[in-house]
Amino acid sequence: MFDMTTEQQPISLPPYPLMIMEAIEASNDANGCNKTAIAKHIESAQSVLPPSHSTLLNYHLNQMKQSGQIAMVKNNYVKPDPNAPPKRGRGRPPKPKPKPKPQGDSIHVAILAPSVSPQRSRGRPPKVKDSSSEERVSGRPRGRPPKKAKTESETVIEATAQPNNGERRGGRGKPPKVKPVMVPVA
Repeated sequence: MFDMTTEQQPISLPPYPLMIMEAIEASNDANGCNKTAIAKHIESAQSVLPPSHSTLLNYHLNQMKQSGQIAMVKNNYVKPDPNAPPKRGRGRPPKPKPKPKPQGDSIHVAILAPSVSPQRSRGRPPKVKDSSSEERVSGRPRGRPPKKAKTESETVIEATAQPNNGERRGGRGKPPKVKPVMVPVA
């Protein structure tokens, strides 16, 4: 049924970055070559390729592009110009760090320790209490004074003084609507 004697030999290929660079150099085009041209060159140079050749090619092209080994110009891959300035990343560049000045003609250079300051907590810092700020002009504390607690006699008087006949006296909110008295017509 299945012949186990014929095992697949591992494919020995040169590294993909090497094959990609050979394909770009072989194109001899100033504009470089695109992905399909690189793939065709590798297929013509290598007789046996793995089934995942296109995936491996895409992966290595992206890795080489990110590492700066190749550059992409108008959908074509080219070798980067050695005289070109390095590609700058996104966002604002970091501030240059100040260089420590050498002291005199001494051979030894002093190593500056980073200044150690306590970590500040989040939010507004608390007010500093000075003895001079605690003086009060009137002698009373600031703000509204707290309510006084009711005594037992006041609670008893309040419980007995309930309004008569369902009348409300001086309560809060909108007063109830007064209904007119109906007089029977005879």
